[in-house]
Amino acid sequence: MATTYPTHPDARLPAARGDRISGERYWSKDFAEREWQHMWKRVWHVGGRTSQLEEPGDFIVHNFLHESVMMVKQEDGSIRAFFNVCMHRGNQLVTVSEGGVADSFACPYHGWKWGIDGSLKWVQDAEDFPQGNPCGKLHLKELPCETWGGFIFWSFDRNAKPLMEYLDPIPTLLANRDLDNHVRVVWRTLRVRTNWKFASDNFNEAYHIPAVHPQFMPMIDDHYGNTLFEMYPTGHNRMIEKLQPSSRYPLKDEVQPLWADVLREWDIDPDEYQGRAQEARIALQQARRRLGPERGYDYFAKFTDDELTDQMHHTCFPNLTLTGTAEGLHVFRTEPDAEDPNWSTFDYWYLVPRVRGATQVATLYGMRPYEEAEHETGTFTDYETTIAQGDFLAQDLSLAETQQRGLRSMAFEDCYLAGQETRVRRFHEVLNDYLEGRR
Repeated sequence: MATTYPTHPDARLPAARGDRISGERYWSKDFAEREWQHMWKRVWHVGGRTSQLEEPGDFIVHNFLHESVMMVKQEDGSIRAFFNVCMHRGNQLVTVSEGGVADSFACPYHGWKWGIDGSLKWVQDAEDFPQGNPCGKLHLKELPCETWGGFIFWSFDRNAKPLMEYLDPIPTLLANRDLDNHVRVVWRTLRVRTNWKFASDNFNEAYHIPAVHPQFMPMIDDHYGNTLFEMYPTGHNRMIEKLQPSSRYPLKDEVQPLWADVLREWDIDPDEYQGRAQEARIALQQARRRLGPERGYDYFAKFTDDELTDQMHHTCFPNLTLTGTAEGLHVFRTEPDAEDPNWSTFDYWYLVPRVRGATQVATLYGMRPYEEAEHETGTFTDYETTIAQGDFLAQDLSLAETQQRGLRSMAFEDCYLAGQETRVRRFHEVLNDYLEGRR
């Protein structure tokens, strides 16, 4: 059956100028400051999910580097973003990550009250200000705020291009998924001893899978000859891996236990595909198309055949990866540490569509209920002691820490990349374009 991947007319095969990827990009404070001044102030940031804001006055706080931003639901149902700073003496208005207020935020220092629309509603001793009552004059500093797919985005750039233009073509590529109504059933934040760019590098290639994730080879084809690579003018990329035994796997024609379990779940006899295991991918698509409706997978009706099986990795510049599978959407986000570029925070969210009649869903961490997850936080060191062997996040992050140490060596001068890793260099070239004022 022909591949039916939705694409964009500007998609092209990986190409790059050849800009050098030097080690100081990952540990230099001067380089991190340039990123802040020229890139982070201009891009859109994911601040949370619209599902976190149910009633007017509900808010989310997103701390980024030394700044703090509040996203607040308004009376008309819209969401607005403000700096989390009182305009009186600069105190932060709220210190919790999310919550709700009746109609105003009260500064804990002098009690000034700010409406959920950012207007100043009340001050103590209003008559004592020589320049007049500040109410009606002062307003919280507002930031651009838009939503897509149930995600809340904000930007430091008051002249930021519209979100949908910035994200293009990602919304088109994910259009068959009702992301607005997906439920976040896993929500983890880890502090990791590595630079934030590790994840962008890592998710822009599959070359590391045989060495780092060998458990996937019996059912994910990481071979570059069978993988789709695309890059877009906006700086975003896509990579699609087929759900079938890896073509580089010595036993690629044999149905191994992991692949057999997936097939049996959809009433496919694995023995029928011994000796031709990759052909079971098409059978799985057909089975999911046929059996999905009666099993409650109503959303399968909108999927292409390839979306019923394959892993679709969308790396959104600069720090967001959205990996779509038939079961849900894996969301990865890394952000720089406020003080030390050798550290970062790594977020993993798992969003799932509702399966009619189901009350629980399978995740990396066992079965979870179909409800908004509690926020789990910690360090990567702590995380390693709590998860099962073979957890792919632990495998990636352990390499992130050792690579961060190696990048500091005077021996490292540039990456020596395979063709299938071209998107890694392309990512750094887009970053360079921001730093040099070309974007």
